[in-house]
Amino acid sequence: MTYDRLVCANCAAPVSQGRCPVCRANRERLQQEGPFAGLNPMALVALMVVLLAALALVAHQAA
Repeated sequence: MTYDRLVCANCAAPVSQGRCPVCRANRERLQQEGPFAGLNPMALVALMVVLLAALALVAHQAA
């Protein structure tokens, strides 16, 4: 899940705005979870499609 859609239970504002200390702490934690944590789901799907196409091309060249 991306943090741009999360709502803070402490201040009821979007976490991406970082209005309160809880928002800022959670925003930092979500940004540090991994290399793909900041990507939205459609970008991940597009990346998977590109990787599968490259894999199919390599498999076709090897055969």
